[in-house]
Amino acid sequence: MNTTDSTLWPYLTPASAHGDDSLCGVSARGHRIRYADGRELLDGSSGLWNVNLGYGNDAIADAVADAMREASYLSAFRYENVYARRAADDLVQVAGPDHYAKVLFSSSGGAANDMAMKVARHFHALAGQSRRDLVVSMRGSFHGLTFGGFALTGEELGQRVYGVDQRLVRHVEPDSVTDLETLFSRGAERIAAVVVEPVQGTGTVPLSEEYVCELLRLRDEHGFLLIADEVATGFGRTGAFFATHRWPGQPDLLITSKGLTNGTCPASAVIASRRVAERFAEHDAVLTHAETQGGSPVPCAAISATIAEMRRLNAVARARSLGERLAAGMDALVAELPQVTEATGMGCFRTLGVVGPDGSPLSGEEVAALVAAVRDAGALVHPGPGGVQLIPALTYGEEELEELLGAVREGVLSHHAALSTRPATGVTA
Repeated sequence: MNTTDSTLWPYLTPASAHGDDSLCGVSARGHRIRYADGRELLDGSSGLWNVNLGYGNDAIADAVADAMREASYLSAFRYENVYARRAADDLVQVAGPDHYAKVLFSSSGGAANDMAMKVARHFHALAGQSRRDLVVSMRGSFHGLTFGGFALTGEELGQRVYGVDQRLVRHVEPDSVTDLETLFSRGAERIAAVVVEPVQGTGTVPLSEEYVCELLRLRDEHGFLLIADEVATGFGRTGAFFATHRWPGQPDLLITSKGLTNGTCPASAVIASRRVAERFAEHDAVLTHAETQGGSPVPCAAISATIAEMRRLNAVARARSLGERLAAGMDALVAELPQVTEATGMGCFRTLGVVGPDGSPLSGEEVAALVAAVRDAGALVHPGPGGVQLIPALTYGEEELEELLGAVREGVLSHHAALSTRPATGVTA
């Protein structure tokens, strides 16, 4: 297709690439995607980190189809429906019913972050603490591109260009206990919540045990809400159903999306602790948040079916085993290839650091070229800071993992060769 003929405006794609058949998916099954140019590629990114159980899962497809026929639309806006009730019950059970009590449904990770900030500020207002209005997140974090989530996001992605209001948001260095304690010493009474990704998605860097313990201690001392953004890390991605299940204490709000419906329907959820739910119940309070599709039957049917399939496939245990083999394979690439400098991450959520011929970090343009080189070698990977992210489905087989690592190896070598033969730029005397 000629790019000038394309009416679709795809996300985060330059206009020159609109209409490119090599980027236009046609179908997907198992762990492979077929494109309009005829190529079929191994998916090493689980879609957009959300197809944890592979494409075309029949049980989830049947549940969605049944919900469409039986209750094509029922609202959770001033009403309830049995699909939303069932999905909420299922989520509380996998999150931990001893700690969690209520579920708010949304339609995306960004919108769920918006909602969580509302819950936090409202929670404190109900206790007469309306000055608690600041929300803290980490530099380099990603919490979505809606205006609230975009404000929370710690990456510089043009927030000023778009007029995003960040006056009530503070960003601190990730994993820096000193930075966190300095912030609290200057005005803990205004902090409504701290939002963290258990594994910072941009570079797949896990929070340290020391940092998590300090967050929990400060929460107990100062009373803010601790919010875990598990949009990327939930549903087995790190080798536990939720990454926070490994923490010595649990967050007050847990945000989940991505793997929630195995990529079949737009959905997200904020799972609220008993501490939060009880305060709203005590005041019979109404949270001012609602979405037309939040909690409607089709995505909720997909959520319940995905949780059932996670159990049937023993997906969390499989993710732990696959994650160990993935880590070993990435470490082998670091040992073999001098241009591969590090492997970070947890479970099936990892990043491979790559440098150029002169040892310098790859630029954004060079990372894009590396992703393209791996694609030419037969696999899809996600760009990361100075390298590529490997985020396979939890249901990969051993041969598929070897195929993915082989494509990455071939792509790195091809990319390195291309950089090495690139003409030098600059003016010489």
